[in-house]
Amino acid sequence: MKYGFGIDLGGTTVKIAYFDETGKMLHKWEIPTVTADGGSRILPDIAASVHQFIADNSIDPASILGLGIGVPGPVNAKGVVNRCVNLGWGVFNIAEELSSLTGFPVKAGNDANVAALGEFWKGGGRGCDNMVFVTLGTGVGGGIVVEGNLLHGAHGSGAEIGHLVLNRNETRTCGCGKRGCVEQYCSATGIVQVAKDYLASTDAPSALRVLESFTCKDVFDAAKAGDASAAAILDQVYAYMGEFLGNVCSVVNPEVVVIGGGVSKAGNMLIEGIEPYFKKYVFHAAAGAKFALASLGNDAGAYGAFKLALDAFGK
Repeated sequence: MKYGFGIDLGGTTVKIAYFDETGKMLHKWEIPTVTADGGSRILPDIAASVHQFIADNSIDPASILGLGIGVPGPVNAKGVVNRCVNLGWGVFNIAEELSSLTGFPVKAGNDANVAALGEFWKGGGRGCDNMVFVTLGTGVGGGIVVEGNLLHGAHGSGAEIGHLVLNRNETRTCGCGKRGCVEQYCSATGIVQVAKDYLASTDAPSALRVLESFTCKDVFDAAKAGDASAAAILDQVYAYMGEFLGNVCSVVNPEVVVIGGGVSKAGNMLIEGIEPYFKKYVFHAAAGAKFALASLGNDAGAYGAFKLALDAFGK
């Protein structure tokens, strides 16, 4: 039996998991992401933590097939990171550097793509060959699997579906520098902005008005409680989601769309809201795509990262 590590590198914490070659997660832990000094400590800290785990558990290094890592930025097929702004990183080969620090082969990918691979392998997309994965959180991320293969793109930015343009008339700027991106309407923060815009445009009563500040969850909770304004707000959001996912699926023609991220905690309410608009906007031959909720939670990135290593270095 061979073993390996899946690493999900986030802006606050690094999630590290130890797997056997069947994909069974045997252990997981976290270390802080130290972004000081241009993120220079991040990879040495990961290597030290992996080495400590191996020593503490008397693991034979010869049994380790390799490491996979998902990072919050574009990564090409050779493992070259093209700037991770939140970590202070520029352009360098993360696979080569982490391999040098650990002594094990390393495969790297974008974090959203890697999480998609995890859900495809062991989660909501299991058993499918073609899948679209969308994460609705602080931003909107994505990952696409076509005929069993993860789409990376020429420069590691494949499946950046959160930055498709939905509204050419938008005046506010997205974090990416463009205007009218999916992320501005379908992320948790985007949904709050849609709600604020709606409430500013009408005098209709809403429980949201009495809150000094409100969250995406508050909007869903108000709608569940029968708040007509909150329901109208979500209908706008569902229309945006249905349109952009319909467009993506018209290109990819997946068997399943897996939805993850914090907004996915709304559950079937979210899926039932999106589906009618999806049917309206998708090309008819791609309309058979099913919707499913992500099932691996915060572990998706670690599973997918290990799958990268397994595919690259396994027998």
